Amino acid sequence: MPAKKCESAKRLLLCINAILQKNAKDIVVLNVKEKSSFTDYMIICSGTTERQTQAVCAAIQQYLKKEDILPLGVEGEAHGQWILLDYDDVVISIFLESLRSFYDIENLWDAPRMDIDENATEIKRLNKGMA
Repeated sequence: MPAKKCESAKRLLLCINAILQKNAKDIVVLNVKEKSSFTDYMIICSGTTERQTQAVCAAIQQYLKKEDILPLGVEGEAHGQWILLDYDDVVISIFLESLRSFYDIENLWDAPRMDIDENATEIKRLNKGMA
């Protein structure tokens, strides 16, 4: 696997595993590298309260900071309704459950999709078509 691809997949797994630590709901990963000029992967997940979405956001940042990976940008963290974290080749949207269905962004993309078991504690590899 080329270095860029390997780094993107590694970063994606780190993000997924960070999200799993805070019990986010309905975790979906989209491989948009063939469709998007701004990122390779999108992760969409939900929290039941604004406090939970903020906790998921904080956990992702702390988890990745340990790997010396910092976000290029974070939007919406103060309100906790739709938080966007930009890690260059991985963009994460953390929605309050009620807003997620309204925007329905995962269905805007015709792209390979991986649903993550929210009861898992760790994902060690990506499904075929995701790397």
